[in-house]
Amino acid sequence: MSNRLAQRVSDRLDTQKKTTRHIVALDYLRAFIIVVVLAHHSVIAYSYSSHFDPKHYLWGAPIVDSKRWLGCDLFILFNDIFFMSLMFFLSGLFVWPSLARKGGRAFLRDRSLRLGLPFMLAVIFLMPLAYYPSFRMTGADPGFFAFWQQCLSFDNWPCGPIWFIWVLLAFDCVAAGLHKIAPRSGDALGRMTSFALGRPAAFFAVLMAIAAAAYFPMLVGFGPARWFVLGPFSVQASRLLLYAVYFFASVGIGAYDIEQGLLARDGRLVQRWALWLFAAIAAYALVVTLRVVGLQMASATPSLTTLLIYGLASLLSCGATGFAMLGLFLRFANERARVFDSLANNAYGMFLIHYVFVIWLQYALLEAMLSATEKGAIVFVGALVISWCLTAAMRCIPGVAKII
Repeated sequence: MSNRLAQRVSDRLDTQKKTTRHIVALDYLRAFIIVVVLAHHSVIAYSYSSHFDPKHYLWGAPIVDSKRWLGCDLFILFNDIFFMSLMFFLSGLFVWPSLARKGGRAFLRDRSLRLGLPFMLAVIFLMPLAYYPSFRMTGADPGFFAFWQQCLSFDNWPCGPIWFIWVLLAFDCVAAGLHKIAPRSGDALGRMTSFALGRPAAFFAVLMAIAAAAYFPMLVGFGPARWFVLGPFSVQASRLLLYAVYFFASVGIGAYDIEQGLLARDGRLVQRWALWLFAAIAAYALVVTLRVVGLQMASATPSLTTLLIYGLASLLSCGATGFAMLGLFLRFANERARVFDSLANNAYGMFLIHYVFVIWLQYALLEAMLSATEKGAIVFVGALVISWCLTAAMRCIPGVAKII
């Protein structure tokens, strides 16, 4: 009896250890994506594709420098294809277990506190502060407080990158509604995704088919650049349903069992991470090629076929890059490190506040006699360090720590 009990305890400890290591990899991947977001915003001012419209400064890049580098365009294009979809995927993994544990009401209360409150505060206070340098570049400067009051009276408030937060909260509300109406729907969705353990390529094909069905009608109907805007709420029109597909696909994976599904540490996705990395590189190369061809044909109106071909290439690049990132981190990022723990713990707060420092640093460097790469590096490092340190300091406040 004692040997059997000891074995059961040992098995449980092994399971807990595996789960802990497993979550470490996902936490580090989430933090890495936030760092990529910071880098993405840091170099937008130095890309050839960025433009600034003095009459409608919210419609383009907040700051556009005279120094440009093509590498910034390639980096921005790569990020724009995949990182928001992957962020929604990572955000949905633990939704169903949390709903099952807390219940819908407590779940929504917690999510409203963690997502809704920071979104509201950031829109009211942080985004006007972030966009003030951009407004000054229009030639009109009534002072910050006058500008702040004007921001809150706009039909479309400047919300910057934090649009992700309200969309995620909306998806959480939908998931909570499904749990209320059909409590077993998560289990059914989980069973549908359970085959991904042994056949990640088949799961990828199914995911791409569903994503295409959600993405193409929106892409054709609204085009690749249009945004839905209602006050402080905005989202890229063509990608709204695409983000929903990634979010609810991950909800299904989390509802089944992360350790036994697509993200199992001994699954084929992890074992074949190199193949997925190669597929991601090849898919992105196809996107770049199509983009170059499209720029060469810029004088002609893109046909429906051209739009769909580029959309399909973008979908494949998005999916392959996401799978490659998951495989890489699950294979190699399983050991805790103090600096990465700190980054993971502070990543959400960094996401909330970094845009202020990015834009002000870009604004401060406009007249600096530096290259585009030097300016981009200074902005990235400066915004990363400041937002990291400031978030860590704020998290020492108990009330703030519960939220971020």
